[in-house]
Amino acid sequence: MLLPGCTLFPHGGLPLYIYEERYRTMLSQALEGDCVFAVGCAPEQDDGDDLEFPSVGTAGLVRACRSRDDGSSELLLHGVIRVRFTKWLDDEPFPCALIEPVISEPLEPSRDKGAIAMLRGTVEDCLVELPDEVRQGVMTLMDQADEAGLLTDLLSQQLVHDIDLRQRLLETVSVGDRVAMLCGFLEKIRPDK
Repeated sequence: MLLPGCTLFPHGGLPLYIYEERYRTMLSQALEGDCVFAVGCAPEQDDGDDLEFPSVGTAGLVRACRSRDDGSSELLLHGVIRVRFTKWLDDEPFPCALIEPVISEPLEPSRDKGAIAMLRGTVEDCLVELPDEVRQGVMTLMDQADEAGLLTDLLSQQLVHDIDLRQRLLETVSVGDRVAMLCGFLEKIRPDK
């Protein structure tokens, strides 16, 4: 599924409202199979040119789905793994591609712990002026991550709203590079900047 301005990260959630006939067909096929489909960020095109297909997206699992009387559906897609779109196919009414998993390059354990501590500290600095409930909610979210790659995905899903940065974070294989990109972004939005 290609959605303008939409990036789903592994371990993130994406609520979707499926109403277009082509995506109804896609959802039906997914639900009849393994309940998985991939989401890619399609750049918005106003000039009538062909849609540029993304190279990386996320395969997601349909966690909940409710059909409506008009044939549309509301669902929650849970991000599972980064995927590379290797070949776009023309035999379906919806965007369809062959995919391969994108495996992250993790940090060695001692560097991973340091990266987690750096991310936590940077996020805490960004949240200093927010209400206690908000800070506690974000800290609880961060407590769910025991490795830096997972933490960058959780934080990127929740805190990064810039479409281009979200896509760059998704496409970056090196966890160390993702940590650096995310910390750089968070430093820029700190309240004291």
